[in-house]
Amino acid sequence: MKIVIAGGHGKIALRLTRLLTERGDSVVGIVRNPRHVDGIGRVGGEAVVLDLEQATVDEVAAALAGADAAVFSAGSGNSAASPRRDKMDRAAVVLVMDAAEKAGVRRFLHVSSINVGGADDSGIGEGYATYLRAKRAAEEHIFARENLDWTVLRPGVLTDEDGDGTVELTSGDRIGPKRIRYDEVARDDVAAVLVALLDRPDTAGRIYVVVGGETPIEKAIDG
Repeated sequence: MKIVIAGGHGKIALRLTRLLTERGDSVVGIVRNPRHVDGIGRVGGEAVVLDLEQATVDEVAAALAGADAAVFSAGSGNSAASPRRDKMDRAAVVLVMDAAEKAGVRRFLHVSSINVGGADDSGIGEGYATYLRAKRAAEEHIFARENLDWTVLRPGVLTDEDGDGTVELTSGDRIGPKRIRYDEVARDDVAAVLVALLDRPDTAGRIYVVVGGETPIEKAIDG
């Protein structure tokens, strides 16, 4: 397959790129910073430099040309102000979906958050709440797309621990839980779940929540 990853230099994206290219797939990572091009090359991918806050639909569609799937794994970052959270965590998702439709790429995977429905929880700060509202709005745009075979993956709190290929994977609903959860999951295992989802077109139209667990990934998806 040829996979295009928005946010190609992110920690999950680099792990995903390595897994895909090691088995022979072609990966293109969209990055904003030209200094990140070499990093993508080191894990076997190619890079396209595009700022998703400024790029046009046509520019992103050109990057997606010939792809079998698009993965949105970009993010605003922990220290981003409210306007940038909206641009990256909502508007950029819409941009990539518009571009995918224009390029004829139906398969679309989105990396969201386990807490996407919890922006009004009284125990979190305004910065995190703003982030969750943007992610929630992005999901609402995804659910309305009839021309994309989308899958939404909502990981728990991400860690850099070594993955072990086992997770707890459950079906999520479109609203998401109202209370904040702090279940952890290794980025290694999130990347491996994304690979499995890319291989399974029957997971289109589904929402999954992934945290650390004891079930092998392939079995978890079958469940």
